[in-house]
Amino acid sequence: MDHSAGTETPATSVSSDSVPAVSTEPWYKRRFPLPPTSSDVYKPKDALEDISGICYALELFLASHMVESEDYCHSKDPKKERLYFASGFGLIQCVKGLMSYEDEDLLAAIGHTKRGIQIASLHRKQQTLFGSRIVGFVASSLGATTNSGIVNFIKGMTPVERHAELVYAESSFQKALLGIVYSGDWLAFIKEALNLRNATTIYKHLGMYIDHMDALAAQASPEPAPNSTPRIDTTVDAHFRSGVYLGIGMCNIILSMMPGRLLTIVELFGYTGDRKYGLEMLMKAGGWTATSDEPLVGVEEEGVRRSICDMSLLIFHLVLSSFTFDGVDIGMATKILQWNLKRYPNGVFFLFGAGRLARCRSQPLEAIEYYTRAMESQSQYRNLHHISFWEISIARLALWDVKGSSEFWRELVKEATWSKCIYTYGLAVCLLEVGSDAEKIEAAKLLEQVPDLRQKIAGKSIPLEKYAGRKARKFHSQGALTLPALELAYIFHGIAHAPREVIIGKMLPEVQSTLQKLGEREKIEKKWNGGKGGYWDDYSLARFLEGVCLRYVAYPDLDAVVDSKEVLAIPKEVAEVGAAKAFAAVFEHGPKIELDHHLVYHAHYELGRLLACQSKHDEAKAQFELVLSGKPLEVGQSGKKGKYSMENSLHMRTHAAAEALQQKQL
Repeated sequence: MDHSAGTETPATSVSSDSVPAVSTEPWYKRRFPLPPTSSDVYKPKDALEDISGICYALELFLASHMVESEDYCHSKDPKKERLYFASGFGLIQCVKGLMSYEDEDLLAAIGHTKRGIQIASLHRKQQTLFGSRIVGFVASSLGATTNSGIVNFIKGMTPVERHAELVYAESSFQKALLGIVYSGDWLAFIKEALNLRNATTIYKHLGMYIDHMDALAAQASPEPAPNSTPRIDTTVDAHFRSGVYLGIGMCNIILSMMPGRLLTIVELFGYTGDRKYGLEMLMKAGGWTATSDEPLVGVEEEGVRRSICDMSLLIFHLVLSSFTFDGVDIGMATKILQWNLKRYPNGVFFLFGAGRLARCRSQPLEAIEYYTRAMESQSQYRNLHHISFWEISIARLALWDVKGSSEFWRELVKEATWSKCIYTYGLAVCLLEVGSDAEKIEAAKLLEQVPDLRQKIAGKSIPLEKYAGRKARKFHSQGALTLPALELAYIFHGIAHAPREVIIGKMLPEVQSTLQKLGEREKIEKKWNGGKGGYWDDYSLARFLEGVCLRYVAYPDLDAVVDSKEVLAIPKEVAEVGAAKAFAAVFEHGPKIELDHHLVYHAHYELGRLLACQSKHDEAKAQFELVLSGKPLEVGQSGKKGKYSMENSLHMRTHAAAEALQQKQL
C-alpha cells in the first residue's frame, strides 16, 4: 500500500507539551502548513535561512514521504549550490545507497557527498598564509596550536562559517562511510579511514567551542536552568549544537565498537572512543535523561539533527546490542521510540525500531506486525521493504515457522542486493528443513550457487558469507546438512529471541529427533552420510543446539518479556543441567570434528553465558578467557586446525560478555 498521498493514522494521546496535540492531520503538515520558501537568488551569507526548508524536507523523509522530500530539495536547489540543500540531498542519497548496496547508487551517493564537501568548502572561513583550516592541526601562524587557540579561531568565524565547518565534517563523514562500504581494496579503505579521521577532528574542535561557550554562560548565570539542567549558551543555535552532538556521539560510538586490532592502529593516531560520552552527546540533542519519560527539548527548541540523533540511539540500543552489552539500555530505547512514534506514526524508520524492540523482547509475532506496517507505510523506496523481509525471515525462524521464513528469503533472493550469498543460503536451508522432494532438489541447486555469490569489502571476505560458502561446500561433499535452519536461527539470535514455549515445543523436538536419528554412534559412524564422513560434526552440532535451547529455557534473554505465571514443560533446574551436559558433549567430541570447528569455541562461549546466569562468575570468566586466548580448543595433541568460522564475530561477543561480567551486567 502507498501512503504517499499524505494520509497518516492518528497519533496516540501525548502527555508532553513538546509534541503537538492529537490530530488526524500529519505532523509535518501541522508543523509546516505551507512548504518554506526561499530566495531565488542564493547568497552564501544567507545560507542559514535554508535551515527551515531542510527541516521540512527531513519531516517529509521521516514521515515516509521520501520522494517528496527529494523533489522538494531538488526544486529549491537544482544546481546543488546551497549549503544545507546540497548536504541534505547528499544525506538522502547516502541513505539510498546504503539501503540498495547497488554500485550505481553508492557511486551516485559518493558523488553527492563530494558535492556537499565542495559547497561546504566554499562557505568555510578563508585563511591566508598556510591555509589549513581546523582539519588536523591548525596552522601555528594563526595561533591555534592549543585548545584556546582552536576555540578562538572558531569564535572568529561567522555563524555561516561555523555551520559550513559542521557540514564539511558531516559530508566528509558520509563520504568516508560510503567509500569504506564501496572500497574494493585496503588502499581505498585506508584513504577513507583517514577522511573519517579528519571529520572526527573537526567534530572534536567544534565540541571544544561549544563547551567553552557553555562554560562562560554557566559562569555568568551560576543558577541552573528551570529544568534543573546545566545552563547552555543560547547564542549557539540549536541546529549547530545538535549537529556537533551527532558527530561527536557517532564518532565515539564507532571508535568504541572497533575490533581490538583495528582500534590499536587508530589509537596510534591519538583517537579513542568513549562510548558513554558518545551516548550522552546523542541524548543531549533531544534532552533525554534516565529519570524522565519525556524529552526535555521540545520540538520548537530542537535542532534539525535531533531526530537523526534519536535514530542513532535506537540503532545502538536495538541493533548494535547484538554485539555488545556495554551502554545498551532497552528502557531508554523504548522511551525514544514511543515518543517518535507519536510524532511519526507511519514513519518507516521508527516502525523498524519498534519491530527490532519487539524482537529484543522475544516477541517475534509483534515484531512481524511492525515490520508489516513498515512495508505498508511506503512503497516509494522498495529497498526499505528488503529490511522488513530480512527481519521477518529471522522472526519467523524465532517462531520456528521455517516455511514462512523461506517465503521472505525467496523475496530477498529475487530483489535484494546486500548479500545474495546469505539470502540464497537462507532460502536453501529452509527448503532443506521442511521442503518437498522438489524443493530439496531446488535447495541443492541453490547451495551450488552460494560460493560464487560471495563478495568482498576492502579486499576482505564477509564472515557470514564465508560461513555460508563453507556450509554449501560441505553439503555438496557430504550430500546433507544437519539442522541448518536452526543453526542459522542461532547465528541471527533467533533462538535467543524465541518465546520459551516455541523453544520447548518446536525447536527442541527437532534437535531430539536428529539425535535419535544419529542413534548408537559407534554402530553407524562409518555409514553416516553414505560413508562420506561428518558424523561427529553433525552430532556435535545437534548437542550444541540442544545446549543453547536449554540455556534459554532456563535463563531467557535479559530483555525478554516473560510471563511470571508461565508453566514450563521443562523445569529450570532440568534445563540448566541438560545445557551443561550438552556443551560437555561438544567438548568431549571436539577433536573428532572434521570441518565445523567453530562449534567448540561457540560452546565455550555459551557455557560461559550459562555460568554467568548461575552467578558462577569465576567459572564463566574462565570460559570467556579460553575463547579469547587464541589457544586451539577443538583438537588434541595434533595442534590447531586453523581459523574457524565467524572467529572475529565470536571474539567481539565474548569480549563484550567478559566486560559485562566484570561490570556485573550479566
